[in-house]
Formats: sequence, C-alpha cells, structure tokens
Amino acid sequence: MSVTPESPPAEPPARPGPADAALRIGGGVVSVWAGLLAAVLNLLFATWAWEVVKGRPAGLSKTVVGTSLAVGGIAAVVVLTVLVAWFAHAAVGTRWAVALPAVPWFVVIAAGSFKTAEGDLVLTGDNLLGLGMILAGAITFAVLGFRQIVVPPTAS
Repeated sequence: MSVTPESPPAEPPARPGPADAALRIGGGVVSVWAGLLAAVLNLLFATWAWEVVKGRPAGLSKTVVGTSLAVGGIAAVVVLTVLVAWFAHAAVGTRWAVALPAVPWFVVIAAGSFKTAEGDLVLTGDNLLGLGMILAGAITFAVLGFRQIVVPPTAS
C-alpha cells in the first residue's frame, strides 16, 4: 500500500478549434502539392541525368558519371520523400497523412511512363536511373506509411 496520495485524473485534452482545423487542412493541401512537385522533380532529374549518361563516351568517364548521378539521384529521392512524408505527418497530425503526398507522387510517376499523343515518353524502358528512382521512392513511401501505421502514437 502506498502512502502517497493518488493524483487527480488527468483533464481531457482540449478540443481543437477552427484555427487548428484550418491549419491541418492547409497542411494537407501543401502536402499534396509537395508530393506532386517531388514527383515532377524526380522525373525531370531522371530524364536529364539519363541523357547526360547516354551522351558520354563509353569508358571510365561514362561509368563514373552514371554511377555518381544514380547514387546522388536515388539518395535525393529518398531524402525528399522522407521530408515530404514527415511534413505531411507533422502538418496534418494523423497516421494516414503519408498518403497525402504519396498518392499524387505515384499518379505523376505512372503518368510519366505512358506516351503522350505526340509520342513523348518521360520514363523509357532503358532509363535505369529513372527506374531506380521510382523503386527508391515507392519503397520509402511504403516504409514510412507502414511505420506510421504500426508504431503506436506517442502520448502527448
């Protein structure tokens, strides 16, 4: 038996007001746009970098440039994806917030793999850098989403 008096029950958390709801909705909108922008930047970089690699003469220079652009591009995609997903979770404050930037990201990336009416194609089948960046972004979003779902929320 404890001799210390029991503490009074904790007060229920205050209900969020309209300002909090507006900030969360605004954060969600910014998260969606950030996902779109991240996908467009990924596609632009993948296309540019692949053209740089294809334009290099065969040999050591092509290997070094290709490897450095691939490693840098994939690292940039992972970092950008983590930052966008973190912002979405922090701004919206829910466990499913990672879907806000992930869904438009996947839509834009998928649209980049289809030919336009003019015959333009952003991600060609031989663009290994683009395929690696897509894989890195998809895995990063999947891991972050899984982590948000599985890890219990912190007590605040």
